[in-house]
Amino acid sequence: MTDRKLYLGPLTDNRRWDMVNIRRDDVIVVTPPKCGTTWMQTIVALLLSGDPDVETELSVRMPWVDIRFREMSEVAERLEAMTHRRSMKSHTPMDGLPLADRGQYICVFRHPLDAHFSYRSHIRNIPITFFDGWYPEDDTDGITFRRFLDGGPEGFDGDAMPLAHIVRHYKAASAVADRPNVSLFHYADMTRDLAGTFARVAALLGVDHPPHVMAQLVQAATFDNMRANATRFAPSGGKGFMRSDTDFFQSGSSGKWIGTLSEEDLSAYDYLMEGYLSDEERAWLEYGDAG
Repeated sequence: MTDRKLYLGPLTDNRRWDMVNIRRDDVIVVTPPKCGTTWMQTIVALLLSGDPDVETELSVRMPWVDIRFREMSEVAERLEAMTHRRSMKSHTPMDGLPLADRGQYICVFRHPLDAHFSYRSHIRNIPITFFDGWYPEDDTDGITFRRFLDGGPEGFDGDAMPLAHIVRHYKAASAVADRPNVSLFHYADMTRDLAGTFARVAALLGVDHPPHVMAQLVQAATFDNMRANATRFAPSGGKGFMRSDTDFFQSGSSGKWIGTLSEEDLSAYDYLMEGYLSDEERAWLEYGDAG
């Protein structure tokens, strides 16, 4: 752990990765929350199985290592016992993960404002009260967006997912993107070209399926199909963890802040982004390849 940043909050602890023995063919999906994590995990599960009807069971078969809700010894034992090709999930930035030459690290990003508004809805859908002060249900004073702008990238703040944490994720992934086993994807590109996303991920994983099978896998991962089968695709779906599995897939759309944030809000966001990133970096983080 000495060569990695510490990310320790009420929800996550990246020291848990010290108990994971990363294998040559592991797949690790690394994202800020609500940036396409479950979507990319589903794509990986479909490609590794070649079965459009595969039961993904993400929370068990492709566990979120960072989360503190399960004893890490149990998670590590379960991972070590797996004989199939493994995949895991992390909401820790790349500078807090053990970066091995083996395994594939797939990093997914989304427009920070889209991720923020999606996280607002997600907080209302899960039985966790840690962040009620940041995300009050009746936010007449605009506390939520202020905390999004002024929160730090680590500790309690990091788990509440402010802008600084999203940018830290992006910078940490970009810093190692020249490695052959680190790849960056964008939610907007996945939305525009899901079949192309499947082809790119398949190449990274070294898997190949006939065109008719690939078409079935792509169809299984469409937003409409995942939402219609939320019990199957949502993390811990059907187990009562979330108030609504269907609401986990709220809409999958972009631009929810338009007409909601004030000009003052947007100016404050622009000011921070100009300080955080170059124009080119910002364009990609917000809009992907089309940026």
